[in-house]
Amino acid sequence: MASISIDFDSAKNEIHLLGDITALQKNRFAWRYAKDYLHPNVADNCIIISVGDSEPFAVLSNISSMLTKYGFSESQGESSEKVIQDYYEEERRFAEFSKKALHIRNNECDTDEFEMFTQSVAENLTARSLYPLQLLSAYHMAFSQNACNFSVPGAGKTSIVYGAYAYLHNLPAENPKHVDCLLIVGPLSSFGPWELEYEECFGRKPVSKRLVGGVNRNDKQDYLISKYPAELTLISYASLPSLQREIGFFLRTNKVMVVLDEAHKAKNSSGGIIAQAVLEMSKYSKSRIVLTGTPAPNGYEDIYNMFKFIWPNKNVMGFEVNQLRDITITGDQARVSRLIDNISPYFIRIRKSDLNIPPATVHPPIYVPMGSRQQRIYDFVEKKYMDEFMADGATDTSSRFKAALAQARTIRLMQAASNPAMLKAPLHDFFEDEEFPIEAYQAIDDSDVLKSILDYEANEVPAKYVAAKQLVDDILASNGKVVIWATFIHTIHDLKQYLESQGIPCQELYGATPVERESLDDDEFIFTREKIVKAFQHPDCPFKAIIANPFAVAESISLHKACHNAIYIERSFNAAHFVQSKDRIHRYGLEPNTVTNYYYILSRDTVDETIDTRLAEKERRMTDIMENMPVPLFDNISENLGDEDIKALIRDYVRRTKKS
Repeated sequence: MASISIDFDSAKNEIHLLGDITALQKNRFAWRYAKDYLHPNVADNCIIISVGDSEPFAVLSNISSMLTKYGFSESQGESSEKVIQDYYEEERRFAEFSKKALHIRNNECDTDEFEMFTQSVAENLTARSLYPLQLLSAYHMAFSQNACNFSVPGAGKTSIVYGAYAYLHNLPAENPKHVDCLLIVGPLSSFGPWELEYEECFGRKPVSKRLVGGVNRNDKQDYLISKYPAELTLISYASLPSLQREIGFFLRTNKVMVVLDEAHKAKNSSGGIIAQAVLEMSKYSKSRIVLTGTPAPNGYEDIYNMFKFIWPNKNVMGFEVNQLRDITITGDQARVSRLIDNISPYFIRIRKSDLNIPPATVHPPIYVPMGSRQQRIYDFVEKKYMDEFMADGATDTSSRFKAALAQARTIRLMQAASNPAMLKAPLHDFFEDEEFPIEAYQAIDDSDVLKSILDYEANEVPAKYVAAKQLVDDILASNGKVVIWATFIHTIHDLKQYLESQGIPCQELYGATPVERESLDDDEFIFTREKIVKAFQHPDCPFKAIIANPFAVAESISLHKACHNAIYIERSFNAAHFVQSKDRIHRYGLEPNTVTNYYYILSRDTVDETIDTRLAEKERRMTDIMENMPVPLFDNISENLGDEDIKALIRDYVRRTKKS
């Protein structure tokens, strides 16, 4: 039997095959495998295989399997034997580490170690006391260094990160766990909250750097390769691919805790450029943290990149991405349980019921009769679209075209129920990121109705505006503040103008509201999201009402310290945005006697009523899932529009028309 000896050259990161290499080359199948998968070079009676970015043990295992399969005997040199021994020793240590991480997750901590951690956090997180579950989560994060936190919105995930960071940052510089600084990757709307939370946790403003669109590309590159970075660096997911090389240098040069905030935004498991850029960062990060309250919005495959990021060289899930997709489709509970068991040491989750927040008051819907002009327009639009929905196959949204058309028609119904003036503009004026069929733009073909739409704003104030103004008056009279949630940008602008004409100063929060470029004091003349939120928290704030869009700001911002009232003048079928918007004023930190109020304004006998019913059903299901599933799987429950929503629209329409 031909014999091959195997050595590993650690200096060159190469594996050398010696011995009967001529026999190996003459073995047609073995040599084809080697060329296809190992890419060998031959020199001086030696086959040289470059390890590259792979793990040496993995390459050695492939070589060993090949030799065994094709009838060669093998012998390991001292260097390759050490690689194998080191690998198994590392696996043993990782198993012990994982077991301890699981104990911490289950609140089975080493008392002395936890006390030392608690004391360090108390000394270094000088302006914030973490509640017990936050402290446990921070301890799990600091011990693991690489961890996921799937706690619900409002649980204080930012404070948990700062608790873990305070401990790791204040370890001696020679300690292998020590970190120098933080790199936060998240949506632009999260930058202000991270900076404000830092100040509230540490009692001082952070030295921070925002790598945002307004910063020159060369300045970004210069910053990332500089010797003295800020303690807090913030960058959006969209900016990662173009700065990948410089970020790699930044991470190799500094001891960085990298935090993926709202990590579901980088869940693409099919090789998207943002997901790839995120995974590339994991190679060089000193500490890797994943934060999201919705880790698996559509399927278990959504968590693949999250655990691949925190442990890039370990298969902690025990499943590949295609297997995760299959688990989602089949709902195989045995494999779900095995998956949860596998990943349990590496994530922690605080449920909303754990927070002991005073229950919110959901007031009965306020049904508003539409004005005569709006009623006529709505009746025309509703009949037109409901007839089309009830046509054969109209409730089937399986094709992309049908789904887009159904979405467009439903949006037009929502606009007619809120302010018919919106019907005169094409849909892309309201939703820049959506593509709608041309049929949606040519929907109104009755000249009298079209004239009523064009003249609407000059002749009638939408009934919802009047109802909202009355509610705002009552809230302000009680010395309260209020956030008004609207779906359409037109409504945000129009309602602000109307309320201010009635003597109620307001501010807008939506996608186009600018974020800070650098620091919170960047430009005093630009009223940014951060400045609006910060001013709103102040008792002497000149405006007591904010009009916001849940699509843009339902994540990240916190209003609960100053505002305990929310009015919904418009809602869509998207339950995720709805629930997230509610959490802006109902989250941890509320005083025990705080009363949080939700008000829903609905145009009577319209799509609003269907949306109200469907959102209540979806929210109940989402709450049940979030309270009872370790990794919440919403299975498309939060999508904008589905077949069940359209069926509900038809049922309600038929019921109303039969009644009339």
